Amino acid sequence: MTPQDVEAALSYAYLHAVASHAGVACQEANRAHDNQGIDATLSLRKDFGGNAVLTDMSLHIQLKATVKSPAENEGRLSYFLASVDEYNRLRRPSALPPRLLGVLFLPDDPAQWLSHDVDQLVLRRCAYWTSLIGAPESKNDTGQTVYLPKAQMLSPNGLLDLFHRVARQEVLRYGT
Repeated sequence: MTPQDVEAALSYAYLHAVASHAGVACQEANRAHDNQGIDATLSLRKDFGGNAVLTDMSLHIQLKATVKSPAENEGRLSYFLASVDEYNRLRRPSALPPRLLGVLFLPDDPAQWLSHDVDQLVLRRCAYWTSLIGAPESKNDTGQTVYLPKAQMLSPNGLLDLFHRVARQEVLRYGT
């Protein structure tokens, strides 16, 4: 496997571990979905009560991993999405279930990506998510820098908060 293949595999492992801990089903996409920019589908059946409308929900997620340290500005982390087609596909408001971008930021030294002993398995750093619905049209030919809010961490609680928003039928928009 190339280092990029290992990064991608770790992004799946990260998502599966976080989703499992939150009680969210995580299914890796098949090749046909992967060609559509969908790496995994997250599903949850939960009654959030109150003003929540939905109880059976799914989200599609495009996963990325990088060793490049992001620039941070006003609580947002930068990531260069290397395909304008992918960027535009993720910007479409017409997709159901909603599509998200998830980015795992790994240490630059591959020896630090993962460690384990009899007491723990540690995958260093974390991933964040964003929706690109409402993001501006790209003026570039090759790729587009996107910004992921640090408040939108892909964590067990972060996933449950995200699904609570979906249950309330909030439109997940870029920058919110």
